[in-house]
Amino acid sequence: MSENGPSGVLSKALAVLQAFTVDDTTLGFAELQRRTEFPKGTLHRVLGDLVAAKLLDRVDGRYRLSGLVFELGMRASVERGLLEVATPFMEDLYVRTHELVHLGVREGTEVVYVAKMGGHRQAASPSRLGGRMPLHSTALGKVLLAHAPDDVRDAVLHGPMERRAPRTITNVDVLARQLADVATTGVAFEYEESAVGIVCVASGIFGPADEILGAVSVTGPVHRFQPSRHAAGVRAAAAGISATLGRRAELRRH
Repeated sequence: MSENGPSGVLSKALAVLQAFTVDDTTLGFAELQRRTEFPKGTLHRVLGDLVAAKLLDRVDGRYRLSGLVFELGMRASVERGLLEVATPFMEDLYVRTHELVHLGVREGTEVVYVAKMGGHRQAASPSRLGGRMPLHSTALGKVLLAHAPDDVRDAVLHGPMERRAPRTITNVDVLARQLADVATTGVAFEYEESAVGIVCVASGIFGPADEILGAVSVTGPVHRFQPSRHAAGVRAAAAGISATLGRRAELRRH
């Protein structure tokens, strides 16, 4: 196969991506050429393809790995554990509700959607696989925020809170009360806070040391879905995922 064929293109793209390191997250064209040893024309084409594919970001004439690369890597690691265990519980939630089911994890002050399950009649949620939303604007995010380290909670509560929809909660006192309720009840609710017409209920997934690993939710349109009616089912699914992860961890120790 020629070097311009699929394998040649892929190997060149991989060489460019591997030129970045933990310490060198942003590189200029000259440094990328030095590290890859590609001719200028070849490197220009590969960089253009990677930017177009959203695997690289071009900022002020320099290049850096995009958020998509990180999210794909994170999802790959999540799929080996959390997603594998969560899938049958998510399927059960979907069968019970026939509404949109999500699995999310926290990254900084955002929730990242790592799984999404639903049919043709599902609500038009703004979520997408690998996509992100502010923690304060979704039920998934509120669960993750309620159990996040103190510095993360403080950053959200005392920082600017983006208004994603007219009903997004941006009042510190209101959000703080909701987070306290989440810690007590084990569930969080969203009422048209991430998008108009969308309501949701979520519950947290915990590891063997009671650390929060993620959250699962059911989302539906406001005209037919009543989150409170499904709170027990979502909480039970999250508890089932947590218990299964705990049993797996115990088996690995033995």
